[in-house]
Amino acid sequence: MKKKILIMGIETSCDETAVSIIQDNGTKPPKILANIVSSQEEVHKKFGGVVPELAARSHLEKIEMITKKALKKSRVKLNNIDAISATAGPGLIVCLSVGFNFAKSLSLALKKPLIAVNHLEGHALSPMFKSNIKFPYLLLLISGGHTQYLVVKGLGRYKRIGTTIDDALGEAFDKTAKILGFGFPGGPKIEHYAKKGNQRRYVLPKPIINRGGCNLSFAGLKTAVFRSSKTIKNKQDKYDLAASFQKTILDIIYKKTKIAINEFKKNFEGNQIIVAGGVAANNEIRNIINKICLEEKFTSIFPELDLCSDNAAMIAIVGLKKFKKKKFSKLDFSVKPRWQLDKNAKFLKGAGVQL
Repeated sequence: MKKKILIMGIETSCDETAVSIIQDNGTKPPKILANIVSSQEEVHKKFGGVVPELAARSHLEKIEMITKKALKKSRVKLNNIDAISATAGPGLIVCLSVGFNFAKSLSLALKKPLIAVNHLEGHALSPMFKSNIKFPYLLLLISGGHTQYLVVKGLGRYKRIGTTIDDALGEAFDKTAKILGFGFPGGPKIEHYAKKGNQRRYVLPKPIINRGGCNLSFAGLKTAVFRSSKTIKNKQDKYDLAASFQKTILDIIYKKTKIAINEFKKNFEGNQIIVAGGVAANNEIRNIINKICLEEKFTSIFPELDLCSDNAAMIAIVGLKKFKKKKFSKLDFSVKPRWQLDKNAKFLKGAGVQL
């Protein structure tokens, strides 16, 4: 195997069109040569959420241009790429298909390996660009579509110990921001306006806080925010409700993460917790995780802020790990809109999630 491996990553699972090129340097963390992300925020803002058909159309329009930008920035020739890795799930099927079919075309034309990547595994391994991570470790995955506690035992080896039984945390942030009229995307808006509010003004519920192990629930909290919003009379009321909502989230995360860490300690060696996904960019959530780690003698690891939201560098690093193990995908591989990390996780009927 040659000394320096070059991997291209392609990500189109939702509303970001992204292409990255990374370089493996042996024992050192991989180097990101280019990580180009084209956001569709303006496309979906007026709808208050992602419209799949519009997202897919935007991917089709931009994917080739973004690839050329990544090659130019990295100063890498397309023929020198060793493998093409691309998100194959989970996500919106029309969006996944754009990026993965594009990756198939490149793989076929260049006669280079195709590597199908689970988007969630990308988040799980994203801190490896900067940190010395040792398996096994505890992962808190918090994004717009997923909220899970998992034990990461190695590449492709996951055990889920907790998940949301309804809304994902990112979804709860987005819906609360929409209720309060803050716009889309909701997470950064809530964090911004919460700084102006009184976090003790509204008393909001903490669903299943004292039961269900480290499983979580946010639907009841979202409903409570909607009801409380009916009493809003001015901007300060909005700021107070945003602050109270975020404080309630922090209380839930604090309690459930403590439970998850203790569960991890019972069955696994290690003392690292990685917090990844778009919501991991929230500074207050980072602070509460750091507080827990001080109490539990754990080490907290977060991706760089630009690697928290959807990007292709995290897809490329999974591609690199799989490339080294020769875990390639066939050209007839199909995208998987629902693709769980823990293959043994059970599906909870009626809730739309897997436990």
